[in-house]
Amino acid sequence: MTGPVRPRRATGSRGSRMARGSRVARGASAIAAGAVVALLAGCVADASSTADSDGGLTSVPGLPDAALEVMNQPQYADGRWLISVQDLETGETLIDLDGDKLAEPGSFVKTYSAGAAWVKWGPEHTITTPVKQSGTVTDGTLAGDLVLVGQGDLTMGGRTKADGTVDFTNLDHNDANPLPGATLTTEDPLAGLDDLAEQVKAAGIDAVSGDVVVDDRLFVGELAGKPVTPIVINQNLLDILITPGAEGEPATAAMTPAVAPWKLDLQVETVAPGEEAEVAPPQLSPDDPTTIVVSGTINADADPVLRVYEFEDPATFARTAFIEALGRAGVTVAADPVKPNPDDSLADQATVEALPAVAELESLPLGEEVTYVMKISYNRGAQTLICRLAADAGQTDCDAGMAVAGQIWADAGLDTLGASLIDGSGLEGNLITPENAVEIQTLMAERPDAEAWRDTMPILGVDGSLADVQADSPAAGKVFAKTGTLLGGDSFNGRYRLATKTLGGVMDTEDGRELAFTIIVNQGFSDDIQGVFDANDDVGEVAAVIQQAY
Repeated sequence: MTGPVRPRRATGSRGSRMARGSRVARGASAIAAGAVVALLAGCVADASSTADSDGGLTSVPGLPDAALEVMNQPQYADGRWLISVQDLETGETLIDLDGDKLAEPGSFVKTYSAGAAWVKWGPEHTITTPVKQSGTVTDGTLAGDLVLVGQGDLTMGGRTKADGTVDFTNLDHNDANPLPGATLTTEDPLAGLDDLAEQVKAAGIDAVSGDVVVDDRLFVGELAGKPVTPIVINQNLLDILITPGAEGEPATAAMTPAVAPWKLDLQVETVAPGEEAEVAPPQLSPDDPTTIVVSGTINADADPVLRVYEFEDPATFARTAFIEALGRAGVTVAADPVKPNPDDSLADQATVEALPAVAELESLPLGEEVTYVMKISYNRGAQTLICRLAADAGQTDCDAGMAVAGQIWADAGLDTLGASLIDGSGLEGNLITPENAVEIQTLMAERPDAEAWRDTMPILGVDGSLADVQADSPAAGKVFAKTGTLLGGDSFNGRYRLATKTLGGVMDTEDGRELAFTIIVNQGFSDDIQGVFDANDDVGEVAAVIQQAY
């Protein structure tokens, strides 16, 4: 390496950097507003790396100067970079910058949770969600209940494309409230429920004189204060797509799926192009707990804006949606379709399991579920996989799934002491070393399904949370990596704090080598949100430089 590198400002126009970076940040991963991280400040390199008097790195063995130029920018002067790169064929460590030190990885943790499910079951594994029948059928009428038994299916048929693969957008609806630009897929989110309802009709049931009940007892968990349950319909969200009207006129909106008793009170006005505008996250009306209020302003020339309402009681929502699906299939239900899910009427789980199934919905293969989780960094989906591991081990508490995942990795040969994890999604409080993350990739690369695993990850400049990162680089399409982001604030100084930005996976290099890598930057600061967005391109640029150098 040649001499100290001067810090530089990000190049390119502000607008183009914002467009690229913001979209990546949005889809990237768990962005935990207000996250507090206690990490060692300062750039701490290993003994073979050198730094100048200001703490800027002047050389790191194996790391090109072009990468150092990115890393030595002023916004990272009080933070630290950690990098581990290994040749998958030879096992040689090519770059080691504090690779054995713990750091917060953000949503990169999904590599551990989704990977554990992959190692346990394999990518072709599916689960089956049944509808059970209690009572008998006479002349087409069921004198008893239908019981929809949740199994943790992440999509319930609502994202299945015609070719049987999962559909996703690069910025998914799960991130629509905190981050602008989310879009919807074209599939019907109620398709799985419609399938089940049609099977019930085909089984000879035309009417249900009892009730419809959702059994969501397989596991119990939460993530960031919201429930993680084994019943998941449209990711347990209502999508509200707001379209601007003429300047000075009210906007219009469509709510998907349209399920009783939910109503929309739209209080969004259309303002002039260029005028400051913001659509607030949906809130329940103080006068009616079934009315969702969306307020704010939208520019007359804006694309439709997506906002989502997240259910506190997914089982009740699923029950109503299923009763409506039964109605569409020609099955009438005597019970009140909008009352709370009557789970207190359920028999014990063993009794329910022994009931005959009148309908069954097979999930997408695990490989497709993992693709959805990894490409768009689906937090609740990753945690649901941990819950499914717990349930498979006979536990109902989702937290028990973390120990199950740890044992799976230990049995696979991972040194699990290189990670300290508290959830499967990557919220604040998880720690890994870069070399431990690289070890996971080396283990996965030895599997016969290694290519399928690689393809679940976002691809640099192509799709998912990396769709707009280094899209014009020669490295685009050759780096397969999971992102991770934790964003906090510095109220004391009135600035933004990037607690962490992580990128790790595998790459096909310019010279045809296959490398496993992890890049983490902790504690970057900026006066505006632009600097946070720039970090996405910066970490991607470091990866692209390494890809080209080898």
